[in-house]
Amino acid sequence: MNYLVGTAFFLLGLIIGSFLNVLILRYRTGRTVLGRSACFSCGTTLIWQDLVPVFSFLAIGGKCRSCGSKISIQYPLVEFLTGLIFLAVFWQVGLRFGLESLFYLIYYLIIWSLLIVILVYDLRHKIIPDGFVYTFAILALVNFLAITPFEQLSQSSGLWELLAGPILFLPFFLVWSLSRGRLMGLGDGKLALGIGWMLGLAKGGTAIILGFWVGAVVSIILLILSKLGLSLGGKPLTIKSEVPFAPFLILGILIVFLTGFNLFAIGL
Repeated sequence: MNYLVGTAFFLLGLIIGSFLNVLILRYRTGRTVLGRSACFSCGTTLIWQDLVPVFSFLAIGGKCRSCGSKISIQYPLVEFLTGLIFLAVFWQVGLRFGLESLFYLIYYLIIWSLLIVILVYDLRHKIIPDGFVYTFAILALVNFLAITPFEQLSQSSGLWELLAGPILFLPFFLVWSLSRGRLMGLGDGKLALGIGWMLGLAKGGTAIILGFWVGAVVSIILLILSKLGLSLGGKPLTIKSEVPFAPFLILGILIVFLTGFNLFAIGL
């Protein structure tokens, strides 16, 4: 039964991923997300056979049926990623009878949909839209307040968890402020604000540290490849190149969310 439900969540993720692609591509362009999809090259309105997540891309060979222009690989990748994330959320949160279980399942599906949009948008434009990151932070804070008894908030442990968002935001703000935005954008700090309220101080800090570690390793590998003339498309990476950091932070969130890994609990 769980395998059937898991498959249903994966397929739901594919469908939602298709919508997230539309949201990412049309955000701040003046186009509504409700308009019909069309080829970016020839403007031909797509028929339903072209809109089946992942499978349509494979069936038409990644090219427009009308003009033959290449379709961005972003479409199937985002759809497939969303399907995997929805499946992972289902296995992590579970589906039990009761409003509370259903609430948390829907909550985390919304949270991860927002994070996927932030990840892809940052990769495309090297900026994190305020609308998405503030929504993520507010939802994380509301959930924290909803599940934390008032008596716990009045204790030091609860207060530290409430302050986890601002505490994790502060280092990013200082780097942004002291470098006048040259070393890091403030969007990463806003993302850290939501991370703190979503995961707490210790696990949120763990997610950010993991993000820095993975980001450093990937950046070093890309620098080496650039030096060897093997850059993966686009401009060759240099030490001064701007590298989107949100994807690494979100990878850190995913690792902690799925495993519960806590660097600060090691050896305790």
